[in-house]
Amino acid sequence: MSAATTAAAGWRARLLGWLPRRGDDAALPVRDQIPITPAAGTRIAGFDRGLVLVTIGLLALGLVMVYSASIALPDNPRFARYAPTHFLLRHGMALALGLLAALLALQVPVAQWEKWAPWCFVVSLLLLVLVLVPKVGLAVNGARRWLPLGIMNFQPSELAKLGIALYAASYMVRKMDVKENFLQAVWPMAVALAVVGLLLLAEPDMGAFLVIAMIALGILFLGGVNGRMFALGVGVLLGAFVLMIALSPWRAQRIFAYLDPWNPDYAQGKAYQLTHSLIAFGRGELFGQGLGSSVEKLHYLPEAHTDFLLAVIGEELGFVGVAAVIVAFFWLTRRIFVIGRQAVALDRVFAGLMVQGIGLWVGGQSFINMGVNLGVLPTKGLTLPLLSYGGSAIVLNLIALAIVLRVDIESRAMMRGGRS
Repeated sequence: MSAATTAAAGWRARLLGWLPRRGDDAALPVRDQIPITPAAGTRIAGFDRGLVLVTIGLLALGLVMVYSASIALPDNPRFARYAPTHFLLRHGMALALGLLAALLALQVPVAQWEKWAPWCFVVSLLLLVLVLVPKVGLAVNGARRWLPLGIMNFQPSELAKLGIALYAASYMVRKMDVKENFLQAVWPMAVALAVVGLLLLAEPDMGAFLVIAMIALGILFLGGVNGRMFALGVGVLLGAFVLMIALSPWRAQRIFAYLDPWNPDYAQGKAYQLTHSLIAFGRGELFGQGLGSSVEKLHYLPEAHTDFLLAVIGEELGFVGVAAVIVAFFWLTRRIFVIGRQAVALDRVFAGLMVQGIGLWVGGQSFINMGVNLGVLPTKGLTLPLLSYGGSAIVLNLIALAIVLRVDIESRAMMRGGRS
């Protein structure tokens, strides 16, 4: 047996070592440990209906809340030429486009996504460069993050999140025999992450870089990179974030405002969004003021239909509504990780790592957005997946979840004794 084969076998054993065991035999790689029997075959057939239903529920809630949060925007001179339904119609169009793209993505075998992984990452890098070109990229509020496409503005950083999940999973599978050697295993990924980081910080979009770094490091960890070296990599990245904040006065001001939002020096400046978000949650109390009855969305809370949609949910639907959203995202993230774990157990390592990277994307970004809205984390320009207004974000979220569903369908086919 060759050294590479031995290393790969040992790595796979470590990767699967955390799976629960039943007696002397490894537990069967099926959802919730359902034994593979003829009777069970009918129960695991098809696709994960729960994942689809929760996704549809979040999309429906997002459509309603985007309309509620944006209906009064035409009263603002900045949006005076817009109809009250402008953002509702554009969000609905993005949903339709996203669902169509998701149906197409669902038809693509996972093996094909593995072949496309490096190219998806390269395309996302090229678009990140293109968005910085004057008169090509669209600048809004001092940030150059969008490419105008006529029917919608496309944000390349959203494609980069999917691209890094695909590329990192593909990379770890190709480098499985050198995972114990930090330099050989990690430096190419570190260079790729550094290039993405430089492009995103030039926009600037530190929030997107934070999510992309989380996806890449999470896949490295799940892929079996040496723990001590992984911790060193995390430390270096955290040090880089601290250095960026220290060298950027306006980022430092955001941190100070987050630590003391009610300070008069910050309440009408860097902490303005945070203070009004907290007021919205306070007004919502247990059951909320009622759908459509938010006061903060009436030009007090900026970006209420995008970054701070959860605050409007809190004011109109109360603690109950916010708790329901948190539980839904927790369940969705957990289900994505279960699908990824099962794929790994079926020796479909690329599929498993890719799906868990998407789980880090959905769970991590939703956690950051909720933390910002609730004042737990400093303000970042990140939307709430599946809920907030934003065409390219909705489309890429749905494509990513369609890929997760495709992995689940192929895994179920293998568990029934067929081919993926």
